[in-house]
Amino acid sequence: MSALPVPDEAAQAQSQRLSALLHQQIAAGGGWLSFAEFMHHALYAPGLGYYSAGSRKFGPHGDFVTAPEMTPLFAQSLASTVAAVLRATGGEVLEIGAGSGQLALDLLLALEAQNALPARYAILEVSADLAQRQRDTLAAGAPHLLARVAWLSALPEDFCGIMLGNEVLDAMPCHLLYQHAAHWLERGVVADGAGFAWQDRPLADASLAAAVLAHDPPDDYLTEVQPAAQAFVRSLAGCMRQGVLLLVDYGFPAAEYYHPQRHRGTLMCHYRHHSHADPFFWPGLQDITTHVDFSAIWAAATEAGWQLEGYTSQASYLLDAGLLDALAALPSGTPAYFQAAAAAQKLVSPAEMGELFKVIAFSRHLELDDLLPGFGRDDRSAAL
Repeated sequence: MSALPVPDEAAQAQSQRLSALLHQQIAAGGGWLSFAEFMHHALYAPGLGYYSAGSRKFGPHGDFVTAPEMTPLFAQSLASTVAAVLRATGGEVLEIGAGSGQLALDLLLALEAQNALPARYAILEVSADLAQRQRDTLAAGAPHLLARVAWLSALPEDFCGIMLGNEVLDAMPCHLLYQHAAHWLERGVVADGAGFAWQDRPLADASLAAAVLAHDPPDDYLTEVQPAAQAFVRSLAGCMRQGVLLLVDYGFPAAEYYHPQRHRGTLMCHYRHHSHADPFFWPGLQDITTHVDFSAIWAAATEAGWQLEGYTSQASYLLDAGLLDALAALPSGTPAYFQAAAAAQKLVSPAEMGELFKVIAFSRHLELDDLLPGFGRDDRSAAL
């Protein structure tokens, strides 16, 4: 880890305060903390966690770049789906975890161009710091639309329209499961001096391993499960009166997720555009993520009353939703065109984001006259 940039003194002090909190949590848990709890505090502890403190996270000066930061073409493609749902429901938009606010800005501008603006664009954001950054982004880029935007700290009790989340599920806490000598263990965290170390314990909740067992993994197999993400999708159904849920994230269906060759799991950390696998490195200063098991998300959604409208790769979705048309609308031969074309290539290339990222859509209490833009007929019966 010596090759990674060293944080400044203020960032180190923040991380040390978070580490002290984590040590308190370990002590309160009898000397052991599930990784799900560790990840929750590392990302969301008030004022100290990665998403709760004030460091820059998105874009070239942060830790990673998401699709909305790469090009407005991403939001312009999503706008075709969003506009179709708004026409069908007369409802609103709810973005879950809006990051820097760039997707909200570009999507509002794209909807305005289509004369399809919702009366309200709500953002569910648990981080006060990120909410302020989102306000600043919107105020700078579309001040005339800022009055339509509302920030929420909890899910609305009754919602109609479209809910959307870009790279939301991957940052929800996961449990780490390890199979050794035909026994399932849960990998948790213990104190190791001022730092942390791994320790496996017998799995207390056998249901956590149910999805993995169905794929007969080999011995010495480590993987993640995300009951928090599944519960979140269920909770969204409870407040959706009528509309669509659209999620974009990286991951696989279960058959690929629990493939024997993926025996070290998918846990990954992101720090200043470096990717590595050590979640104990400067807690609170790096993102911690896991790939999404879309089969588990689909099962949880179906159980909650969602109906699958489509599941496909990001490349297929964006091309069907009009990415190339949006690119063609730019003046050809200009620097802006070439920059957008390069970003579009990253979004759809199988070697970049095109195949690893997936797009999944569910509806609730909504009969659509046609397929949602971005999805084909085969996407409604995708193998999950």
